[in-house]
Amino acid sequence: MQSIPEQIPTDSASVMHKNTELYHQDFYAWINSQVTLLRQGRVQELNQEFLAEELEDMSRHHRNELVSRLIILIAHLLKWQYQPKRRSSSWRDSIMEQRVQIEHNIDFSPSLKPFLHEAIAAAYPKAVRLASKETKLDKSVFPETCPYQPQELLDEDYWPE
Repeated sequence: MQSIPEQIPTDSASVMHKNTELYHQDFYAWINSQVTLLRQGRVQELNQEFLAEELEDMSRHHRNELVSRLIILIAHLLKWQYQPKRRSSSWRDSIMEQRVQIEHNIDFSPSLKPFLHEAIAAAYPKAVRLASKETKLDKSVFPETCPYQPQELLDEDYWPE
């Protein structure tokens, strides 16, 4: 079991003050101190406000990562579909990599799966912008809404023609 780092006092008021200070000065040390306090059952001494913010940030990060990977996946599928003569192994590799990473993220956090439709809707306009820039095709060439179903996006055997 970890002990409380030396820079963290043991009386509650001092711990809270030091926790706030540490949060702003050394985030890694702050995280470790929070873990130690939690494992020792010293819940009242946790910096609950900052801890809640950090947990919310972690949640947003996972959602944002899903959207980012969908942007790349959808952009490359659009390029694949709308410029078949320019298909490359790098496009194929990128599509496969994004599918693997998205699947991994959903396996790691299954509660992201219901967010998939919303994530696709958020990703699609950015994917169109990216595909348009990379292909030099006008954005109006691409459909207004994502032409791919969630199961198609994640299906390693799906390649739009």
